[in-house]
Amino acid sequence: MDKIIMKGMAFYGNHGVFPEENKLGQRFYVDAELHMPLDKPGQSDALEDTVNYAAVHTLIKDIVEQKTYKLIEALAEHIASEVLRTYTDIHAVTIRVHKPHPPVAIHFEGVAAEIYRKRA
Repeated sequence: MDKIIMKGMAFYGNHGVFPEENKLGQRFYVDAELHMPLDKPGQSDALEDTVNYAAVHTLIKDIVEQKTYKLIEALAEHIASEVLRTYTDIHAVTIRVHKPHPPVAIHFEGVAAEIYRKRA
């Protein structure tokens, strides 16, 4: 299956288990892979034959910045569900939510949750 890849979208959200995370917030990065046939838009060169990734970005931005989740797994699940619900041409999605500065006493480049969901 072909796919459109949206990588490294940066948003400021208030997600986390600790109250300080919900109050102060932090930067989150989201990657989205939109699995769908791209032969038609590849031949027509017409926006109406594909998914407008600027609109997908706005949808994801609204979810990350206007809602609050304790777990990045729940955030990724909600993004995947909304993308599939909104864009029926997308057959499946892979969503990766990266939290670069989790408030834990270990040193690493962050933590990410990646999920793959497809239409039933």
